[in-house]
Amino acid sequence: MRTLKHLFSNNRKWADRTKVTNPDFFTTLSRQQNPEYLWIGCSDSRVPANEIVDLAPGEMFVHRNIANLVIHTDLNCLSVIQYAVELLNIQHIIVCGHYGCGGIKAALENREHGLIDNWLRNIKDVYRYHQEQIDALKDENERFDLLCELNVVEQVSNICHTTIVQNAWKSGQNVAVHGWIYGIEDGILKDLNVCITNRDEISRIHRMK
Repeated sequence: MRTLKHLFSNNRKWADRTKVTNPDFFTTLSRQQNPEYLWIGCSDSRVPANEIVDLAPGEMFVHRNIANLVIHTDLNCLSVIQYAVELLNIQHIIVCGHYGCGGIKAALENREHGLIDNWLRNIKDVYRYHQEQIDALKDENERFDLLCELNVVEQVSNICHTTIVQNAWKSGQNVAVHGWIYGIEDGILKDLNVCITNRDEISRIHRMK
């Protein structure tokens, strides 16, 4: 072990503290995975999923990527959703964006960023769908914040348009898809009042028979 010894030390201290508080914690945790929630969030290091909702390991299944996107060709994200819905029988899928998102900011810029530009194009599409609403705001920060919110709403729709979620609804499984956003500056979650629980709540063109 030549490097990062401090992280192994931190791990040992955390495990020891946890066992003092709850001696059976790791034994119980190792025997099952039965989370109620799937969290799809941003990879930003300032937005740790479990911590900001104060849940312990084992209580939340997590997928994170740049700007919390759900893209229909992203087999990684789709596999996570399928595993969570079909094998873990989760009841809630939460898409959580955050204000000040670097991916959103980069997408608003008219300059090259490299490979990530292919990923950011999905955010540019969200901007294009809502350009009139966003451009109507005079303040640049307000436009930035609004796109962060609208991006979450779009990803909620993308989840609901998958055959994974629609088949779950068809079979009678209770799955709710939520849209939230997190404030890095105050640590507070905001519900964007987006919660879809059945196929009748999505556009007709996306409903599978």
